[in-house]
Amino acid sequence: MTTKAASLADDLVRQFERRIEAGDMPPGSRFPTEKAITDSFGVSRTVVREAFARLAARGLLESRQGSGAYVARGARYQAFQVTPEEMGEMDDVIKLLEMRMALETEIADLAASRRTDADMAEMRKWLELMRTSSDIDEAVAADMAFHRAIAAATRNDYYLRFMDFLGIRLVPPRRLYLKDRAETEHRAYARDIYRDHEAILVAIEAQEPARARRAARRHMQKSLERHRQRRAAEEQETAV
Repeated sequence: MTTKAASLADDLVRQFERRIEAGDMPPGSRFPTEKAITDSFGVSRTVVREAFARLAARGLLESRQGSGAYVARGARYQAFQVTPEEMGEMDDVIKLLEMRMALETEIADLAASRRTDADMAEMRKWLELMRTSSDIDEAVAADMAFHRAIAAATRNDYYLRFMDFLGIRLVPPRRLYLKDRAETEHRAYARDIYRDHEAILVAIEAQEPARARRAARRHMQKSLERHRQRRAAEEQETAV
């Protein structure tokens, strides 16, 4: 039986893991003090110590006598990072889209097999916000949440954790693709993205894994082609 303290420690471990995975707490950086954590998260020192012990066991935390706790130099996720700065370059956006194509197709496949009614309600909520939002940042946040909801429907925590790791890098920056474009093109882009997401949702709701896989791959392929075309156009403009 899981105790309340153990459950709180689990939550704390997950929050620090996400920050480490996302690069917000790089190797060598100092963890907040026990007091700072108890004040911020409203947990006891016992919970903090339990969370620290688990993080240390996972190779993510190292204690230094008289100095405090630090993110381990050999933290497991430091070998792979995608920084927000990298997503300002078209080439890096394309590389990430190429990688995501394989990931998203598998996630959609599993989600179609394992989704629950609660999962579908979550997906529909974010899809509706994407449809109605006139604010780019809000629409992007809804886009991210939609993909995260699909990952949650796989019942595979590793997919969800990887989505959390990608964070804001999960959705290509629209301002990069749409810069210098007319407002009508912005709206057309948003409509196209919405239709792609709707096709994925319908396939998952119908519990048709192959169809969901095709819809997810088609969505990623279209995004990849748009960005490749944009890069080619920019290269042509530079060459003139």
